[in-house]
Amino acid sequence: MDYPGRSIKQGEQDARIVRALKQRLNQVLALQDQAAGFAPLDPDNPNFGPNMKQAVRLFQARHVDASGRPLKTDGEIGAITWAALFGSQAVPGAAGSADPLLARVLSTAGAECDRGVRERPPNSNRGPEVERYLARVGLGPGYAWCCAFVYWCFDEAAHQQGRANPMLRTAGCLAHWSGAVGRGARRIQRHQAVADPGLVRPGMVFIMDFGGGAGHTGLVERLDGGLIATIEGNTDASKTREGGGVYRLSRKLVDINKGFIDYAGV
Repeated sequence: MDYPGRSIKQGEQDARIVRALKQRLNQVLALQDQAAGFAPLDPDNPNFGPNMKQAVRLFQARHVDASGRPLKTDGEIGAITWAALFGSQAVPGAAGSADPLLARVLSTAGAECDRGVRERPPNSNRGPEVERYLARVGLGPGYAWCCAFVYWCFDEAAHQQGRANPMLRTAGCLAHWSGAVGRGARRIQRHQAVADPGLVRPGMVFIMDFGGGAGHTGLVERLDGGLIATIEGNTDASKTREGGGVYRLSRKLVDINKGFIDYAGV
Protein backbone atom coordinates (compact mmCIF):
# COMPACT_ATOMS: atom_id res chain seq x y z
CA MET A 1 0.00 0.00 0.00
CA ASP A 2 1.37 3.42 -0.93
CA TYR A 3 2.13 6.07 1.68
CA PRO A 4 -0.85 8.48 1.90
CA GLY A 5 1.31 11.60 2.13
CA ARG A 6 0.77 12.31 5.83
CA SER A 7 1.58 10.83 9.20
CA ILE A 8 -0.92 8.29 10.55
CA LYS A 9 -1.54 8.35 14.30
CA GLN A 10 -4.08 7.61 17.01
CA GLY A 11 -7.49 8.92 15.99
CA GLU A 12 -6.98 8.33 12.25
CA GLN A 13 -10.34 8.48 10.46
CA ASP A 14 -9.56 6.62 7.23
CA ALA A 15 -10.79 3.08 7.90
CA ARG A 16 -9.10 1.72 4.76
CA ILE A 17 -5.68 2.85 5.95
CA VAL A 18 -6.27 1.59 9.50
CA ARG A 19 -7.33 -1.81 8.19
CA ALA A 20 -4.26 -2.15 5.96
CA LEU A 21 -1.95 -1.15 8.80
CA LYS A 22 -3.54 -3.58 11.25
CA GLN A 23 -3.26 -6.41 8.76
CA ARG A 24 0.42 -5.66 8.14
CA LEU A 25 1.23 -5.25 11.83
CA ASN A 26 -0.48 -8.56 12.55
CA GLN A 27 1.59 -10.28 9.86
CA VAL A 28 4.87 -8.99 11.24
CA LEU A 29 4.28 -8.98 14.99
CA ALA A 30 2.36 -12.25 15.25
CA LEU A 31 5.40 -14.07 13.85
CA GLN A 32 7.77 -12.32 16.25
CA ASP A 33 5.66 -12.29 19.40
CA GLN A 34 3.52 -15.41 19.28
CA ALA A 35 5.42 -16.91 22.20
CA ALA A 36 5.00 -13.69 24.17
CA GLY A 37 1.25 -13.74 23.69
CA PHE A 38 0.86 -10.95 21.15
CA ALA A 39 -2.84 -10.22 20.69
CA PRO A 40 -3.58 -9.57 17.01
CA LEU A 41 -5.34 -6.34 16.13
CA ASP A 42 -8.86 -6.52 14.71
CA PRO A 43 -8.75 -5.26 11.09
CA ASP A 44 -12.54 -4.89 11.06
CA ASN A 45 -12.34 -2.34 13.87
CA PRO A 46 -11.78 1.00 12.07
CA ASN A 47 -10.35 2.74 15.13
CA PHE A 48 -6.67 3.62 15.61
CA GLY A 49 -6.72 3.38 19.37
CA PRO A 50 -4.24 2.81 22.23
CA ASN A 51 -3.72 -0.90 21.44
CA MET A 52 -2.80 -0.11 17.85
CA LYS A 53 -0.48 2.67 18.96
CA GLN A 54 1.26 0.21 21.28
CA ALA A 55 1.60 -2.27 18.41
CA VAL A 56 3.18 0.42 16.24
CA ARG A 57 5.62 1.26 19.05
CA LEU A 58 6.52 -2.41 19.38
CA PHE A 59 7.16 -2.65 15.65
CA GLN A 60 9.29 0.50 15.73
CA ALA A 61 11.32 -0.80 18.68
CA ARG A 62 12.21 -3.98 16.77
CA HIS A 63 12.93 -2.61 13.30
CA VAL A 64 15.29 -0.24 11.56
CA ASP A 65 15.09 2.07 8.58
CA ALA A 66 16.64 1.45 5.17
CA SER A 67 20.02 2.65 6.46
CA GLY A 68 19.97 0.34 9.47
CA ARG A 69 19.16 3.03 12.03
CA PRO A 70 16.52 2.51 14.77
CA LEU A 71 13.05 3.80 14.10
CA LYS A 72 11.62 6.50 16.34
CA THR A 73 9.29 4.72 18.79
CA ASP A 74 6.52 7.31 18.91
CA GLY A 75 3.58 5.14 17.85
CA GLU A 76 3.01 7.29 14.76
CA ILE A 77 3.49 6.09 11.20
CA GLY A 78 5.42 8.58 9.12
CA ALA A 79 7.21 7.91 5.86
CA ILE A 80 10.13 5.99 7.40
CA THR A 81 7.99 3.65 9.51
CA TRP A 82 5.67 3.18 6.53
CA ALA A 83 8.66 2.16 4.38
CA ALA A 84 9.76 -0.29 7.08
CA LEU A 85 6.29 -1.83 7.10
CA PHE A 86 5.49 -1.95 3.40
CA GLY A 87 8.87 -1.51 1.68
CA SER A 88 10.62 1.60 0.42
CA GLN A 89 8.81 1.33 -2.92
CA ALA A 90 5.59 2.27 -1.07
CA VAL A 91 6.97 5.75 -0.25
CA PRO A 92 7.71 8.38 -2.93
CA GLY A 93 11.32 8.34 -4.06
CA ALA A 94 13.32 10.08 -6.73
CA ALA A 95 16.79 10.01 -8.25
CA GLY A 96 18.04 12.69 -10.60
CA SER A 97 16.46 16.02 -11.49
CA ALA A 98 14.42 16.81 -14.58
CA ASP A 99 15.48 20.45 -14.29
CA PRO A 100 18.62 20.97 -16.46
CA LEU A 101 20.26 23.43 -14.07
CA LEU A 102 19.63 21.34 -10.95
CA ALA A 103 20.86 18.20 -12.72
CA ARG A 104 24.09 20.04 -13.54
CA VAL A 105 24.35 21.35 -9.96
CA LEU A 106 24.19 17.79 -8.64
CA SER A 107 26.73 16.63 -11.19
CA THR A 108 29.08 19.44 -10.18
CA ALA A 109 28.68 18.71 -6.47
CA GLY A 110 29.16 14.99 -7.01
CA ALA A 111 32.40 15.60 -8.90
CA GLU A 112 33.76 17.62 -5.96
CA CYS A 113 32.81 14.82 -3.59
CA ASP A 114 34.46 12.23 -5.84
CA ARG A 115 37.63 14.35 -5.84
CA GLY A 116 37.77 13.98 -2.08
CA VAL A 117 37.82 17.69 -1.22
CA ARG A 118 39.14 18.19 2.33
CA GLU A 119 40.22 21.13 4.44
CA ARG A 120 43.94 21.71 4.56
CA PRO A 121 45.09 21.76 7.28
CA PRO A 122 42.27 19.80 8.95
CA ASN A 123 39.68 21.73 10.95
CA SER A 124 40.80 25.06 9.54
CA ASN A 125 38.07 26.10 7.08
CA ARG A 126 40.95 26.50 4.65
CA GLY A 127 42.43 24.73 1.65
CA PRO A 128 42.57 25.45 -2.10
CA GLU A 129 39.07 24.18 -2.89
CA VAL A 130 37.48 25.57 0.29
CA GLU A 131 38.95 29.00 -0.33
CA ARG A 132 37.65 28.89 -3.90
CA TYR A 133 34.13 28.23 -2.61
CA LEU A 134 34.39 31.06 -0.08
CA ALA A 135 35.80 33.51 -2.61
CA ARG A 136 32.75 32.94 -4.81
CA VAL A 137 30.55 34.50 -2.11
CA GLY A 138 33.05 37.26 -1.38
CA LEU A 139 34.75 35.81 1.71
CA GLY A 140 38.33 35.02 2.59
CA PRO A 141 39.66 31.86 4.28
CA GLY A 142 38.50 30.63 7.65
CA TYR A 143 34.72 30.93 7.46
CA ALA A 144 32.18 28.12 7.66
CA TRP A 145 31.66 27.10 4.05
CA CYS A 146 28.72 24.72 3.62
CA CYS A 147 26.52 27.39 2.00
CA ALA A 148 29.43 28.76 -0.02
CA PHE A 149 29.91 25.25 -1.43
CA VAL A 150 26.26 25.07 -2.51
CA TYR A 151 26.49 28.53 -4.10
CA TRP A 152 29.70 27.57 -5.93
CA CYS A 153 27.99 24.46 -7.35
CA PHE A 154 25.06 26.56 -8.58
CA ASP A 155 27.39 29.19 -9.99
CA GLU A 156 29.55 26.68 -11.83
CA ALA A 157 26.49 24.90 -13.25
CA ALA A 158 24.91 28.18 -14.38
CA HIS A 159 28.16 29.27 -16.05
CA GLN A 160 28.41 25.96 -17.89
CA GLN A 161 24.90 26.49 -19.22
CA GLY A 162 25.48 30.12 -20.16
CA ARG A 163 22.79 31.46 -17.88
CA ALA A 164 22.43 33.53 -14.71
CA ASN A 165 22.77 31.87 -11.34
CA PRO A 166 19.39 32.03 -9.56
CA MET A 167 20.74 31.22 -6.09
CA LEU A 168 21.12 33.98 -3.52
CA ARG A 169 24.81 34.87 -3.16
CA THR A 170 25.49 34.24 0.52
CA ALA A 171 27.50 32.06 2.89
CA GLY A 172 24.70 32.19 5.47
CA CYS A 173 22.37 29.20 5.58
CA LEU A 174 19.57 31.06 7.34
CA ALA A 175 20.10 34.15 5.20
CA HIS A 176 19.60 31.88 2.20
CA TRP A 177 16.38 30.55 3.69
CA SER A 178 15.10 34.07 4.27
CA GLY A 179 16.14 35.44 0.88
CA ALA A 180 15.49 32.56 -1.51
CA VAL A 181 11.88 33.49 -2.23
CA GLY A 182 13.07 36.90 -3.40
CA ARG A 183 15.14 35.08 -6.02
CA GLY A 184 12.07 33.23 -7.29
CA ALA A 185 12.64 29.97 -5.39
CA ARG A 186 9.97 27.95 -3.62
CA ARG A 187 10.33 26.97 0.03
CA ILE A 188 9.00 23.75 1.53
CA GLN A 189 8.63 23.87 5.30
CA ARG A 190 9.69 20.91 7.41
CA HIS A 191 6.13 19.96 8.38
CA GLN A 192 5.10 19.91 4.73
CA ALA A 193 8.02 17.67 3.75
CA VAL A 194 7.45 15.26 6.64
CA ALA A 195 3.76 14.95 5.82
CA ASP A 196 4.39 14.47 2.10
CA PRO A 197 7.93 13.32 1.21
CA GLY A 198 6.99 13.46 -2.47
CA LEU A 199 7.38 17.24 -2.27
CA VAL A 200 11.15 16.83 -1.84
CA ARG A 201 13.04 16.35 -5.09
CA PRO A 202 16.68 15.90 -6.11
CA GLY A 203 18.45 19.20 -6.61
CA MET A 204 16.70 20.93 -3.74
CA VAL A 205 18.75 22.66 -1.05
CA PHE A 206 18.10 21.58 2.53
CA ILE A 207 18.41 23.99 5.46
CA MET A 208 19.00 23.08 9.12
CA ASP A 209 18.75 25.60 11.97
CA PHE A 210 20.84 25.02 15.12
CA GLY A 211 19.80 28.23 16.87
CA GLY A 212 21.76 31.36 17.58
CA GLY A 213 22.13 32.05 13.86
CA ALA A 214 24.00 28.78 13.21
CA GLY A 215 22.82 26.57 10.37
CA HIS A 216 23.86 23.91 7.92
CA THR A 217 22.97 23.21 4.31
CA GLY A 218 23.57 20.87 1.42
CA LEU A 219 22.00 19.37 -1.68
CA VAL A 220 19.43 16.59 -1.95
CA GLU A 221 20.82 14.00 -4.36
CA ARG A 222 18.20 11.30 -3.92
CA LEU A 223 15.05 10.51 -1.94
CA ASP A 224 14.28 6.95 -0.82
CA GLY A 225 11.66 5.85 1.68
CA GLY A 226 11.74 8.90 3.93
CA LEU A 227 15.53 9.12 3.78
CA ILE A 228 17.48 11.66 1.76
CA ALA A 229 20.88 11.10 0.21
CA THR A 230 22.81 14.36 0.29
CA ILE A 231 25.98 16.03 -0.93
CA GLU A 232 27.32 18.48 1.65
CA GLY A 233 30.35 20.63 2.30
CA ASN A 234 31.93 21.49 5.67
CA THR A 235 30.82 18.19 7.18
CA ASP A 236 32.02 14.61 7.68
CA ALA A 237 30.70 11.14 8.53
CA SER A 238 29.51 12.39 11.92
CA LYS A 239 27.13 14.76 10.08
CA THR A 240 28.44 17.74 11.97
CA ARG A 241 28.10 21.29 10.62
CA GLU A 242 31.83 21.91 11.16
CA GLY A 243 33.38 18.91 9.44
CA GLY A 244 36.35 19.03 7.12
CA GLY A 245 35.25 18.04 3.65
CA VAL A 246 32.68 17.37 0.94
CA TYR A 247 30.77 14.15 1.64
CA ARG A 248 27.81 12.11 0.50
CA LEU A 249 25.60 11.40 3.51
CA SER A 250 22.22 9.90 4.35
CA ARG A 251 19.84 11.78 6.61
CA LYS A 252 16.31 11.22 7.83
CA LEU A 253 13.96 13.66 6.18
CA VAL A 254 12.49 14.49 9.60
CA ASP A 255 15.92 15.68 10.78
CA ILE A 256 15.89 18.61 8.33
CA ASN A 257 14.38 20.98 10.86
CA LYS A 258 14.00 24.11 8.71
CA GLY A 259 13.03 22.95 5.25
CA PHE A 260 13.97 22.82 1.59
CA ILE A 261 14.57 25.40 -1.15
CA ASP A 262 13.61 24.58 -4.73
CA TYR A 263 15.10 26.52 -7.66
CA ALA A 264 13.54 24.28 -10.32
CA GLY A 265 12.31 26.36 -13.23
CA VAL A 266 13.77 29.61 -11.89
